[in-house]
Amino acid sequence: MARIVVIGAGLGAMAAAARLAVAGHTVTVYEKTSTYGGAVGRFERDGFAFDTGPGLLHLPAVYRDLFVKTGKEPLEECVSLTQVDPAARHLFADGTRVDLPNASRAGTVAALDAALGAGAGERWGDFLTRAREAWDRTRRPLLEEPQPADPAPLSREPYPALKAGLLRRPTTTLAQVGARELRDPRLAALLDAYAWSYGFDPATAPASAAVLPYMEQTFGSWYVGGGLRALADAVYERCRKRRVEFVFDTPVEDVLEKDGRAAGVRPAGGETVEADHVVSGAPVPALYHGPDVPRHQVNGTSRVTVCLALRGPREADAVHRTVVHAEGGRPTVTVLRPDDPALRPDGAYESVTVTATVRTSPGQAWEPFADRMVEAAGRAVPGLAERLLWRHVRTPEDVRRDTGAAEVPGPALAGAGGRLLPAANRSPLPGLYLAGGWSHPGGGLAHAGMSGALVAGLIVEGADFRGSR
Repeated sequence: MARIVVIGAGLGAMAAAARLAVAGHTVTVYEKTSTYGGAVGRFERDGFAFDTGPGLLHLPAVYRDLFVKTGKEPLEECVSLTQVDPAARHLFADGTRVDLPNASRAGTVAALDAALGAGAGERWGDFLTRAREAWDRTRRPLLEEPQPADPAPLSREPYPALKAGLLRRPTTTLAQVGARELRDPRLAALLDAYAWSYGFDPATAPASAAVLPYMEQTFGSWYVGGGLRALADAVYERCRKRRVEFVFDTPVEDVLEKDGRAAGVRPAGGETVEADHVVSGAPVPALYHGPDVPRHQVNGTSRVTVCLALRGPREADAVHRTVVHAEGGRPTVTVLRPDDPALRPDGAYESVTVTATVRTSPGQAWEPFADRMVEAAGRAVPGLAERLLWRHVRTPEDVRRDTGAAEVPGPALAGAGGRLLPAANRSPLPGLYLAGGWSHPGGGLAHAGMSGALVAGLIVEGADFRGSR
């Protein structure tokens, strides 16, 4: 069987490694840092623990499939999964509050009507119907199949145009969807928050970004016991059981080429390693040197994360996730308050994570921005200022250090002239494949897992591979 080298130990790369090892290949992973998981990191101090990447899992079926295909133990025997309900509490700038249930369209419509007034839920429900059209049109090519050699059809907007009299009026951005179809600044803010949570500016994101709230509200949000880092632990252990070899603290300096195809890698400070195939989970801009970087998604956003260690227990009516919408110069933030004993010293304390999407801006002073984030989070956490023991701020530069790029890639989106399509899984160099958030079908835990499955299928089945089934 083939010798395969994998660059990076992110979730997408490890998902590919486990599947390839099960197929009988010899797989070695080279990771530049001292641990696995990529963006799925962990910060620990004084008995507190925090996820420094994603905090919730969407489309858990992706990882259920990975564990079914790579071993006897299903995912639920390796990690604890719990549906988060309510899925989110939204606090709007005018003081309105609404709790949205998990994966219940009827419940969401009723909650919006009760909080925002009669008709609000119906408008949101009608919007989700149109979002489902976009989802149905793009689900296979964007999520389950390799990116086509000619991605031009995916550059066209799949979100249905609304009729304006006898004519259909095209909607080109998600912000226009909110203004034209939702007709309530709070509903528009709700829609915008979904875009920002995936790293997209609604003013420039295509209308097809409507699939993001559709996906979450249809398939639900899940919490992994012990935090999302526990999922990275489980995938790593699955790789180890399948005899994948890991080499840490060893960056790969170059991909070797011979006879017009990838032939191995050159790790830092070591001899060259030959391979029949190379799989890269590294950010596409970091992998390539010079002007020959293949087309990939660029949205120019990153994350600031503030980890808060609080004295005092979580109040009885606290919810897991609260989105605090922008108010008075403060940013829109997502506040995660998991009721998980594994993340705190004991029941007399609480671990809280606050995140915001920001434009990448080298040299920016992030502490003042973190101050405004914590002020905004105070609307979601009673007595936050008095309870605060300490905080830890993670900036875009920390993201760059841990993953190789400050930018956080988002899921693939159709429309926008193809601008938000990630790199194809087959690189321009035969024998070199791309897996993880920077490659098709894009960023996010579920999408990274799909990427690993697609790469494994392309290597194992070759030209006959038509996509996941």
